[in-house]
Amino acid sequence: MFIIGSAMFFSFKKTNSTANASQVLRLIKRGAIIFAIGLALNMYPFTTSIENLRILGVLQRIGIAYILASICVLLLNRRGVISSSVVILIAYWLLLLSVGSNNAYTLENNLVRSVDIAVLGESHLWQGKGLAFDPEGFLSTLPSVVSVLFGFEVTRLLTSSSSQWTSIKRLLVIGVVGIALGQLGSLIMPINKSLWTSTFVIYTSGIACIVLAFFVWLCDIVKPECLVNPLIVYGSNPLFIYVLSGVWVLSYSLVNIGELNLGNWMYEQLALVMSAKLASFNFAILHVIGFWLMSNMLYKRKIFIKI
Repeated sequence: MFIIGSAMFFSFKKTNSTANASQVLRLIKRGAIIFAIGLALNMYPFTTSIENLRILGVLQRIGIAYILASICVLLLNRRGVISSSVVILIAYWLLLLSVGSNNAYTLENNLVRSVDIAVLGESHLWQGKGLAFDPEGFLSTLPSVVSVLFGFEVTRLLTSSSSQWTSIKRLLVIGVVGIALGQLGSLIMPINKSLWTSTFVIYTSGIACIVLAFFVWLCDIVKPECLVNPLIVYGSNPLFIYVLSGVWVLSYSLVNIGELNLGNWMYEQLALVMSAKLASFNFAILHVIGFWLMSNMLYKRKIFIKI
């Protein structure tokens, strides 16, 4: 979410975006397309009934947060964006506490789950924790908008820096402060990813700043081609590769080898010659390499799939 905000800054700067009806409609259309792609991924391989279809998900959250963050950036100046972000984080914290401090962060009784059940129904939520609860819920998407805005504002600050070293120093300072504030805030509000708590936003944004500082140093100062070029290749078609990876792995369930589907069978072959954890790691790494090779083919042909 942080890096989406960062990329959004360069996109807005390139098009000199202004707040008008056509621009807002274009942003809503882009976010809606991202949401629709995520919903289609939830439907694939089309073996789940509509009654049990999960409505929300990662891309759906990105789509909604992109629309809301974009509108904030178009309508507000820097001070307005920062003030709105603070208000959202405080308001979200108070909303979670509205069900009582004993229930605010429990899996069964948190407000995020209650809102999603009221709006969508239990059958349309993720069931991965043994009950209906969606970690990309409607209400918890609000603080995720702040993650996007944080990335946008940090990038706006960096582009005003006089040098890469100044950018790195600013990123490190912001990162350390963010991590410290997140840890301090965790004394009254846990750092919880599933609920995307306000402290989670602050803490992870701090980490993102430090990671970004490392990549500014690596890509803009050190510039080792053997490391930078593969990263550029992988980042050239991120949405397409994300969707392709989801479809690819889900398609394993369509092919059976004995009593196992193709994905489980491939994992079992690796597990025959190495430990379970190492087999899982190598299974993932092989997929990462495979999708990079696909990205590289597109990159060499100058094919960039965008929305």
